[in-house]
Amino acid sequence: MTSGQRITKLRKERDLQQKEVAAAIGMNRIVLNRIELGKRPLRDDEAVALADFFHVTTDYLLKGVTAQPRDKKGVRIPVLGRVVAGIPIEAVEEILDYEEITPELAATGEFFALKIRGHSMEPRMMEGDVVIVRRQDDVDSGDVAIVLVNGNEATVKRVKKQPEGITLIATNTSVYEPHFYSNKEIAELPVRILGRVVELRGKL
Repeated sequence: MTSGQRITKLRKERDLQQKEVAAAIGMNRIVLNRIELGKRPLRDDEAVALADFFHVTTDYLLKGVTAQPRDKKGVRIPVLGRVVAGIPIEAVEEILDYEEITPELAATGEFFALKIRGHSMEPRMMEGDVVIVRRQDDVDSGDVAIVLVNGNEATVKRVKKQPEGITLIATNTSVYEPHFYSNKEIAELPVRILGRVVELRGKL
């Protein structure tokens, strides 16, 4: 059984649709579908997020080792109200709370959490929800990322890459229409990717 088949099995055992699982961990549903079909490999950070969601081990997802619940002490990361250019995450004073991530996820990189503001990503991400973000300066086309434009406060958008630039796409296009930035604008404004959203934690 492949990793994708194990994910499919876990999902169907819980009577969940792909879009529900994808939304819960901040993944594109099309990407999840390709993983389940074996058309795209499962990345380590994705395996960690899915293992956490299904309460199994990453060894089970990746290697088929018998699934078992995990009970390990989580790693605390700060929940920020905003991310601004030039300020290291450690220096941001507006820490609203803390979230815990699994040791396995923490081992794959550096992470912070960000509280969603505004309505541009509704209904998938609501104002007040928290996203878990892996710090990285590049993402794959189709990933949801934290993007800083013109040195202003960072925004959460889906990134579509093109040879001539990138397009930032919101879920709620009535609030934020897709916005294209040329390679020249990316360099001059600048437009910077600060991290990739790996998990969504909705408020009750």
